[in-house]
Amino acid sequence: MQALQGPALFLAQFAGDEAPFDTFENIVEWAGNLGFKGVQIPTWDQRLFDLDRAASDLKYCKYIKDTLAKHGMVVTELSTHLQGQLVAVHPAYDDMFDGFAPDHVKGNPEARQQWAVDQLFKSAQASKNLGLTNHATFSGALLWPYLYPWPQRPAGLVEAGFEELANRWIPILDEFDRCGVNVCYEIHPGEDLHDGVTFDLFLAATNHHPRANILFDPSHFVLQQLDYLQFIDIYHERIKMFHVKDAEFNATGRQGVYGGYQSWIDRAGRFRSLGDGQVDFKGIFSKLTQYDFGGWAVIEWECCMKHPEAGAEEGVKFVNDHLIRVTERAFDDFASSGIDNETNRRILGLK
Repeated sequence: MQALQGPALFLAQFAGDEAPFDTFENIVEWAGNLGFKGVQIPTWDQRLFDLDRAASDLKYCKYIKDTLAKHGMVVTELSTHLQGQLVAVHPAYDDMFDGFAPDHVKGNPEARQQWAVDQLFKSAQASKNLGLTNHATFSGALLWPYLYPWPQRPAGLVEAGFEELANRWIPILDEFDRCGVNVCYEIHPGEDLHDGVTFDLFLAATNHHPRANILFDPSHFVLQQLDYLQFIDIYHERIKMFHVKDAEFNATGRQGVYGGYQSWIDRAGRFRSLGDGQVDFKGIFSKLTQYDFGGWAVIEWECCMKHPEAGAEEGVKFVNDHLIRVTERAFDDFASSGIDNETNRRILGLK
């Protein structure tokens, strides 16, 4: 069995305009001093990372790796969550998702999508240049406004949506395949890939593309009331990445999974810092170890209460306490009889 690696930190929620979160050098030093061994890098934040340079300049990639190495760290994966979202946007969300795009494509959905696809292509090459094998992203969504079947969905609507989603992603998946990198979709509400069934629909539409894989984040399954441990049993061969994020679900007589349009602090389902929620991380780390997952345990902080710096500091110890040092032998090896095949056949009554 392989052992999980970690702890690592997704930098997206920590980047800011003030030190130590304002430059790559500063945030890496801060994370290294806390005890992190890796970072997952958002490719859209110019304060931390230049995607264009990483896709074309090996010296820049060496600078990224060397800067991390000075603090005993590595880059675990790159992320294009925001750009991936823009690969497929229903018109109802155009105005809101324009905020993820550069000014020159805002108000132009076709140009925005083309920009997003180009960003994914560059991320495939940048991942290859950095020696990475997995990449984090969102699928985008064409069908999300029709999640609940009222009014009744027209026949063929879901099939048409996944066919179009696959058509948009297959060229991207092929490019990542050329670069030797897995595309790991975070299974997430708001995306057309938001649970196991929808991931299966996407796999079928892409002819089970070998690079279409999963970023496993149990917090989103708690909010959906989905069995996240059984999910690992079913999809472990496709799970290539892991976000360590906690959550809780406290249904009341007034609200459930939909949340009643409330802010995060007042929702029945909400994200929490590690150890403050309901996720069974002992079960998750055990199952991932059982299935030989050798990837990174990457902390993603999105708590509705606790300060991010406290969440990061506490998270280092939390992950370290859950990492399993895998055994190299069976517990009952001491009782091995050392019997050979001929003796085994005799025991079974065979000649």
